[in-house]
Amino acid sequence: QAQLVESGGGLVQPGGSLKLSCAYSGLVFSVYPMGWYRQRPEKQRELVAGVGTGGMTKYEDSVKGRFTISRDSRKKTIDLQMNTLKSEDTAVYYCNGIGDWNTGTPLGSWGQGTQVTVSA
Repeated sequence: QAQLVESGGGLVQPGGSLKLSCAYSGLVFSVYPMGWYRQRPEKQRELVAGVGTGGMTKYEDSVKGRFTISRDSRKKTIDLQMNTLKSEDTAVYYCNGIGDWNTGTPLGSWGQGTQVTVSA
């Protein structure tokens, strides 16, 4: 059964760093690109970083140069290293498969997510 479990969120001061991890199971996630999405207060959920099965990556403009996504296909994990965090990065972060690389449309169901709060 496909499952997604996110971890690593927390409270951090502006300019700080956090590393999120996602453990996935299920064949579907092994053959699709994977991504980290976030839902900020009163905003729609958006794709912030994606990684393909071959290692290609993409980032939302506001996180380029600050966030780095990585994938370990053997361990079935997706990490998101977040540096130089800003208050506008405050959100619940989710991982999921990417059904459409160009549009960022996610696959199926969501995990519980992990809260990231950037505040002094």
